[in-house]
Amino acid sequence: MAKIGIIGAGSWGIALALLLNKNGHQVTVWSIVAAEIEMLNTEREHKDKLPGVKLPDDICFTTKLEEATSESDLLVLAVPSPYIRSTSTMLKPFIKQNQIIVNVAKGIEEVTFMTLSQIVEEEIPQADVAVLSGPSHAEEVGRGIPTTIVVGAKTKKTAEFIQNTFMSEVFRVYISPDVLGIELGAALKNVVALAAGIADGLGYGDNTKAALITRGIAEIARLGTAMGGKYETFAGLSGIGDLIVTCASKHSRNRKAGMLIGQGMTMDQAMEEVKMVVEGVYSTKAAIGLAEKYGIDLPIIEQVNEVLFHGKPADVAVKDLMIRDKKLEHLDVPWNE
Repeated sequence: MAKIGIIGAGSWGIALALLLNKNGHQVTVWSIVAAEIEMLNTEREHKDKLPGVKLPDDICFTTKLEEATSESDLLVLAVPSPYIRSTSTMLKPFIKQNQIIVNVAKGIEEVTFMTLSQIVEEEIPQADVAVLSGPSHAEEVGRGIPTTIVVGAKTKKTAEFIQNTFMSEVFRVYISPDVLGIELGAALKNVVALAAGIADGLGYGDNTKAALITRGIAEIARLGTAMGGKYETFAGLSGIGDLIVTCASKHSRNRKAGMLIGQGMTMDQAMEEVKMVVEGVYSTKAAIGLAEKYGIDLPIIEQVNEVLFHGKPADVAVKDLMIRDKKLEHLDVPWNE
């Protein structure tokens, strides 16, 4: 049995707390929001973000970081991506040397273009930082629906420890050394999911969504490999796997926000309606900055950026994607002539 602290009591943090509790671990969940902790202690259920999922009495809930981190074998960082840096700053005094921290949020910092694990490492240099990602909506994990994810870590020893901690009959865990590729796939797929949602909001069909998913993973892999990620990662769980579920699922906040934009809402109106952090909005600007830095063409992501931040009508953005210059699908596949 391991002692585990979950930093963040949103839907994903709660779902993972329940999973780890069922695996026999001692789990303490922290939130900075006192009313949230009071609700969880009283109701044993997150009424707002994971309704219907009952939480056993032996999961502890607290507003005290020291209580969640003290003597923990593993910390799970489950706050939304915009709060990773500030939360890491608060955590630093409580983290011992080589403390394992598994980041489960998805995003890229808008100003610095840093991945979330890079932010944690900068703020908590003594930590051993890993990531967990893949097609894994909290609404399904919380109900024990079979899910498969990938853990990225710098050493195989750390990866295997996390794998053994999380693995269960309903939660299959693979491991990988490609931390960067896993995080880039996880963050950039949210931008493509916004595009898929916009297409749904415009009333387009399955053909459109399949095209966005296929060409979207091509963009993600093109940028990701230029930055040092491995192509195989983008063909895996945190790449095409996470992209498919986020573009298609009713649980996807990025798809929902995109759909509302496609129906005529502004970005701000859509985010307010979703009532949860739409991480693709934050990652879009970062993706554009990275594309400029590495000289990579990202036509879908560029059009999402135009719609979100420059008032471009969504239907015009789709038209501009369709009438771009003619291309080969794969530049490195030669003609036999």
